[in-house]
Amino acid sequence: MKWFAAAAAASAIPEFTAGTATPNLGAATPPATKGYGTDTNTAGYFKPGDVWPLTLPAAQRKLVTALADVILPADHLGPAASEVHVPEMMDEWISAPYPDQQKDRAKILPGLQWIEDESHKRFQKSFTALTSVQQHAICDDICTRTGVKKEFSKGAEFFGVFRNLAASAYYSTEPGWHALGYVGNVPLTQFDGPPREVLEKLGVTQTVV
Repeated sequence: MKWFAAAAAASAIPEFTAGTATPNLGAATPPATKGYGTDTNTAGYFKPGDVWPLTLPAAQRKLVTALADVILPADHLGPAASEVHVPEMMDEWISAPYPDQQKDRAKILPGLQWIEDESHKRFQKSFTALTSVQQHAICDDICTRTGVKKEFSKGAEFFGVFRNLAASAYYSTEPGWHALGYVGNVPLTQFDGPPREVLEKLGVTQTVV
């Protein structure tokens, strides 16, 4: 629930369809629920899938996991995306029965198939079976929307949406906060007021009580 609420909707891009892949990732079952409704229970803790069914098939979930970990790997700043349940959030997001989430669904699912098609085209393997170097070779060609080659434009459109959603999920977790250096609402042990030079510039004085 917290991940879902914190995720920022990616910028609108034209819809696209992917070519035929071997093998095909399979079609994700469309959401068959009405969502939260008008009387939302926000008091408890909900696991992914508790509010509405998750719809990504196993092959797509595995690909989402691999791609999210390429974008947000484990490093000195924090754990990998998969370790903080970013794939579950992505599944929850595109399974939600709301217009904005369904628009993203129409971009994410064909985009995953594009990634798989490109992987088989270049390396004759699924993206999840590639080496780290091979995975990065594909992602490096679609990680920007400016200056991208024409044949990679659809992949770049998808990658931008996917990266935004993955980052939104990651940085709404506690490890993500630590990676950003976010402290939060922590009381200061001592506060001596605004700096003297600021007060002098404003022409005001500070009264100590």
